[in-house]
Amino acid sequence: EVQLVESGGGLVQAGGSLRLSCAASGFIFDDYAIGWFRQAPGKEREGVSCISFSDGRAYYADSVKGRFTVSTDNAKNTVYLQMNSLKPEDTALYYCSAAFGVSGSNSYCLSVDLYNYWGQGTQVTVSS
Repeated sequence: EVQLVESGGGLVQAGGSLRLSCAASGFIFDDYAIGWFRQAPGKEREGVSCISFSDGRAYYADSVKGRFTVSTDNAKNTVYLQMNSLKPEDTALYYCSAAFGVSGSNSYCLSVDLYNYWGQGTQVTVSS
């Protein structure tokens, strides 16, 4: 059974940092990419970043490029999203997700429709 469990969300002031974790199990990691998505109230879910387990290639949405960094710990089957210089507009419920056969090398990996498996989400709130 595929499981994705996010943690690390919380309340932080603008300019602060948080690190989200996504613990993954139940699938062959080298065959998958992990995506981070977020959804604010009243808005559509949007792609933030994605990374391939096999080669570590990663892609970022323009809105977070230079502030967020995604990484994997293959020994722990965990993906991290380091978020620095947080802004109030980063406030959202953050999800990690898994997609088979997707590369993290281009913007295609930020397409919501590619992802079959989703975690329950972790709330990030950035105060001004």
